[in-house]
Amino acid sequence: MTYTTINGNRLFHTDEGPGGDTPGETVLFVHGGTCDSHDWSAQIAAFAAHHRVIAPDLRGHGRSATPKPGSGSGSGSRSGSVSGLHPRDFAADLVELIAAVDAGPVVVVGHSLGAIAASVLAVEFPSLVRAVVAVDPPYGFEAEPIAQTAAAFHTADPIGVATTLLGGIEGPRTTPGTAALPVWHRRRILGMDPETVREIFLGLNEAATDLVVRPQVEKYLVRRACPVLTLSAANSLKIKGIDGHWDTSVSPHPYSASLVLEEVGHWFFQERPEEFNALVLGWIGGLTA
Repeated sequence: MTYTTINGNRLFHTDEGPGGDTPGETVLFVHGGTCDSHDWSAQIAAFAAHHRVIAPDLRGHGRSATPKPGSGSGSGSRSGSVSGLHPRDFAADLVELIAAVDAGPVVVVGHSLGAIAASVLAVEFPSLVRAVVAVDPPYGFEAEPIAQTAAAFHTADPIGVATTLLGGIEGPRTTPGTAALPVWHRRRILGMDPETVREIFLGLNEAATDLVVRPQVEKYLVRRACPVLTLSAANSLKIKGIDGHWDTSVSPHPYSASLVLEEVGHWFFQERPEEFNALVLGWIGGLTA
């Protein structure tokens, strides 16, 4: 079954892999803001060969329903806006989805906004999370650039702001087969409801500063008791003004690791899928040890 009603919203998801008595982990892939589970097309088959793989479209994204005004937890929502698009709302859906498909505990592989939702799961629902893989997470910023981003989404053209913002963190497109990625990413945003796009980014950059801005976020992330693998694009760390050691400092489990990839963009798992898959599968394989 590819659709399940979660917290009143119809969510699309796939569930693949051996399942049952397989010794492999259950891996939950969580995409980023204004994206969808198609982002993981180069990962699903590779991971499903060894693990059960669940890949949902978050509420308001892809084939999943957009919540109606007034739905969700109400975190950071404003009167007259599309509510229920706060990172904690996404995490609450994932909690219910894990229960609905009888999947916990899971290794959560979260990209961008999905890495924040994964961290919320690890902190607030630790029994459901075996480990977290944070892929170019958008936390660790200082307050000023986050406030500037939020202000930009209060303008009349959230679609234009989003395409410009995300277009600026695309990769160099030197790897074969990556030339069309920016077109795909841009066209996907163009097909979304403008108010939904606005609320996704305001939910992250205005209503969830405790999950994004340092030093507040440091106090939150160190509460992740599970192993955390952080994979970051070098340019993303430069923009945030930190390095890979910062991610190590907020991931206290001894099996945690932080790796920095050079000359890649925000979607480096699409640019270099073989390298990404080998890194993450190898790390997941060492969890038991």
